[in-house]
Amino acid sequence: MKSELKELSWDEAIELGSPYNYVLAVTIDNKGKPNIIGLGWWTFVSWNPKMMIISIGRERYSHECIEHCKEFVLCFPSKEQKNGAWLCGKKSGRNVDKFKETGFIALPSKIVKPPIIKDSTVAFECKVVDKIDTGDHTVYVGKIVAIHGTPEKPNHLYSISYEKLIDLSFNDKKP
Repeated sequence: MKSELKELSWDEAIELGSPYNYVLAVTIDNKGKPNIIGLGWWTFVSWNPKMMIISIGRERYSHECIEHCKEFVLCFPSKEQKNGAWLCGKKSGRNVDKFKETGFIALPSKIVKPPIIKDSTVAFECKVVDKIDTGDHTVYVGKIVAIHGTPEKPNHLYSISYEKLIDLSFNDKKP
């Protein structure tokens, strides 16, 4: 029996697999300056202990920052933060102060050094406990050490084919 599935290119597969949760990882450089990167490659990997992973390209400024800091805060930007969140995925922190450029407000974290982005739907403070080199990216395993959120802003952002951001409105309340 012949397969009914069509072979796809990488770009076609990425587009058809959309949308992807879009998050902002905050870390700091060796001078203590915070930096934000927009990411689509992240996931939870353990309940006990609570851990998640993020994947960052080796040539990125944020890679340099996380290698120095060994900590990050993973923020789910609310729909009101759409424009600033998109900028964080398009410009390098080597040349731009992304907090200043986006108007995001940095709040002190409870445990880690990188700040939290105010009004994030959810923010996970993480300490890097392991890393895996994978092709052109490094996967960082972060142990979640504190969690914060803004429950009144439940609609966070999703990337469509890594070309635009949307929010998905969830009007149904939990039973």
